[in-house]
Amino acid sequence: MLDFVRKKQKSLWIKIMFWIIIATFVGTGAMYLTKDEPGNVAAEVNGDEITFDEFRSAYENLRRFYQNVYRDGFDPEMERRLQLDRQVLEGLINQALLLQEADRLDIEVSKGQVVEAIAAIPAFMRDGRFDMEQYQTVLQYERISPQDFENSQRRQMLIEKMRERIEQEASVTADEVTAEYRQRNEMVNLAFVRLTPALFESKVNVTDEALQEYYQEHKEEFRIPEKVALRYVKFDPERYALDLEVTDQEIADYYRRHQAQFDMPEQAKVSHILFRVGADADEDLLQKKRQLAEKVLADIRSKDGSNFAELARKHSDDAGSAIEGGSLGYFTRGTMVPAFEDVAFSLQPGEISGIVETSFGLHILKGEGHIEAGIKPLAEVLPEVRKGLIEEKARETAIDKAMQAYSKYRESGDLEAVAKEHNLAVEKTGPFERGATVPGLGNAPEANAEAFRLEKGKLANAVILPQGIYLVALEERIESKVPELQDVRQAVEKSYRQDQSLPLARNTAEQMLAELKAGKDLQQLTEGKLLKVEETGFFPHSYGDFVPRIGNAPEMADEAFGLTEQKPLPEKIHAVSDQFFVVKLKEKRPADMSKLDEAARQDLEKVLLTRKKEKLLEDRLAALRKEADISIDPALNLNLESE
Repeated sequence: MLDFVRKKQKSLWIKIMFWIIIATFVGTGAMYLTKDEPGNVAAEVNGDEITFDEFRSAYENLRRFYQNVYRDGFDPEMERRLQLDRQVLEGLINQALLLQEADRLDIEVSKGQVVEAIAAIPAFMRDGRFDMEQYQTVLQYERISPQDFENSQRRQMLIEKMRERIEQEASVTADEVTAEYRQRNEMVNLAFVRLTPALFESKVNVTDEALQEYYQEHKEEFRIPEKVALRYVKFDPERYALDLEVTDQEIADYYRRHQAQFDMPEQAKVSHILFRVGADADEDLLQKKRQLAEKVLADIRSKDGSNFAELARKHSDDAGSAIEGGSLGYFTRGTMVPAFEDVAFSLQPGEISGIVETSFGLHILKGEGHIEAGIKPLAEVLPEVRKGLIEEKARETAIDKAMQAYSKYRESGDLEAVAKEHNLAVEKTGPFERGATVPGLGNAPEANAEAFRLEKGKLANAVILPQGIYLVALEERIESKVPELQDVRQAVEKSYRQDQSLPLARNTAEQMLAELKAGKDLQQLTEGKLLKVEETGFFPHSYGDFVPRIGNAPEMADEAFGLTEQKPLPEKIHAVSDQFFVVKLKEKRPADMSKLDEAARQDLEKVLLTRKKEKLLEDRLAALRKEADISIDPALNLNLESE
């Protein structure tokens, strides 16, 4: 439905922001809660409320966004690392701040502008024109009123205007372009020795007295946290899918609403013959390859391309396609390098290209087929449409049944009665901590937070997750406590060794640097030890804080480019992720400023301008946040802090 987001937005940040805005009107989110229920405010920004309904819906939509991007790679662990709840809340707060700033500056969007923008959305069109009936049908299905949708569109347009107002101040000078080129192309290679505290743990002397003293100072670190266990029943959409029937009209409506899923991108099919020429090839080799390519091209054209496959098998340096007569099959735009792709998409079936030069070498192409961009016809995707519609209806059925059961048994908390009435099994999660995944439910942040507020004998609000809908009740609560030393001695000793190994590693690193400054060799200092000299390889200043083979090391990265042959050693050792590094300049390669031509200048200017615009937006939001009165629901805030 919201297919126009891709075409309308100009930056990734705004894409994500609009995803969040629209999400507040689409879907149900992770845990069901009506707008009239108390405690439905997730956050307040200068008095403007962000409800849990908005937060949950935004979370679910952003989750689907990442699922579409990463597909099978998007698992619970990735979801946890992406911190989607934090992303969503930050986005909603930023949205509120920009809308408030737009109001302060009297930035407006007229009703006519909103109408014009909505009329241009493909999901609301028939035969290339806006259709009111189609508009109402789509909104009715998504359970959005025209007024709510138009308000959301107006807010998005206000945010876009506000962003443009902020970014219009950005500009780039010629000196900044020159400095950026130098920074991108000046290279250094560092030699380094990595000293990991783990190498020194065995050298730590552990006594009962030291361990007891350490435990007394750090006992809270070994506190066993409060845990709860839940009982739950799962309303699995798959249970209801078998009994569902769908009509032809429902299928047609589903297909129309989800046409973006059935987009068919423009595709070209070509065969090619590659005469490989490396980037470092001299002019003589290039000339010989070109002469061979011209000879083969003349041979192909003399027979109207009928011998293309035969010559590809004989001459092509692309072994993978040569065995198939040069065939590369169908591919979409963005798959091949631009020079190759431009020609491939211009060829008619059977047409032979001239010689095409790319970074891989010289190519001769033969057009084999072309598919125009469009939407796959319903007949072609009918099984997929039917499957999607049944899954959608089954999920709605599962939600309805779960909500009916919740309304009926919420006060009694009788989960067994729910299970009996719906022929379900009562399962148990086992104990879990705050912020942890819930056994049986997976990563369900709001379910986790609700579990620790839940009273015995009550049902929690329905938990709506991708794999099913759950009703849960409290099974057991285990209070937090500090254990006796003997019960956690092994963990305490491990922590003590780790703690004491840090200064040992640091002292050894500082001693090595002192010996280097005194004239000793780095390789000599590692002999007979479990240490080795490594190299970063050449890297440019444009890597920012990142140093290859070491990681994010801002001070080291900055200092590296100040090192010279006369002063190859830094002033001090560097600590990165609890490891200590002794580094020395291996080699420095200055930027070749003669290669900074006009084309390179223009490209860098665009990059710098985009960077400055993003920085202006980031700074304005930071300033607005600094002055804003922002409050976050305590339970939600606790969940964010536990990540």
